[in-house]
Amino acid sequence: MTAPIPDGVVVVDKPGGWTSHDVVTRVRRIAGTRRVGHAGTLDPMATGVLVLGIERATRLLGHISATDKAYAATVRLGESTTTDDADGETLGGTDASGLAREAIATAAAGFVGDLMQVPSAVSAIKVGGRRAYARVRAGESVELQPRSVRIDVLEVQEVRHTPPHLDVEISVTCSSGTYIRALARDLGRSLRVGGHLTRLRRTRVGTFTLAEATTVEELEQEWRAQSLAEVARRCFATQRVDASQAVMVRHGRALSRLRLPAPGPVALLDEAGEFLALYEQHGPVARAVAVFVD
Repeated sequence: MTAPIPDGVVVVDKPGGWTSHDVVTRVRRIAGTRRVGHAGTLDPMATGVLVLGIERATRLLGHISATDKAYAATVRLGESTTTDDADGETLGGTDASGLAREAIATAAAGFVGDLMQVPSAVSAIKVGGRRAYARVRAGESVELQPRSVRIDVLEVQEVRHTPPHLDVEISVTCSSGTYIRALARDLGRSLRVGGHLTRLRRTRVGTFTLAEATTVEELEQEWRAQSLAEVARRCFATQRVDASQAVMVRHGRALSRLRLPAPGPVALLDEAGEFLALYEQHGPVARAVAVFVD
């Protein structure tokens, strides 16, 4: 294969059974650099879109991971587990085979909008400096605080009868930080039968979709990365600066005579279209968020 470009963004279709760090480790080897990170962790059981930053692009990942995400998932109603997914031990449940599709859809609609969600106990959230899942696996009891999340879309696509359970295919579009395992748990609770997640596939992170994702094996054969400039134009509003402003931007200096076109980070480009930095408006002054050129 040809040598990888120095930096950029790679969209990987993560396989089931791999951790997100497993993917990062493999891509580090393929790219020949340790400076690789990912935007938004996927559980080992989950598959789908994992956005990786290479070299300087790692500095974009925090902004990319904060965008909305979309998932296709399967929720098994009628059974709860210790982990809110199929990897946990069964806690029991109630026969769900008599539930009508309309009742499930009505319950699902109740989760659309802004809500407070309690993450699954086996999440990667730190409690007292240790990951919650590590504490649970060590036999500790962990109680996590509710977090504000937003669910824009929660649609029931299909309902399959597997008595005494129902397997419900759902599609979800939600804010960063939403736990689909917790959503499966809470949907089951709202229907008073219990529920857990049996399948999860992330179909989109911001503007990055499955259609452009590559497997790790394909990446080993052909390096596919999107350049920093391409990603900046794709993910952020842009603003061109003149030659004198470009000099200041390259040094991360504030720009007092520049009004940015949108709130939040804006990608600044020089007159030739080179991506220089992300800037954000602070009153009358635009200030550097991150500079990407020497």
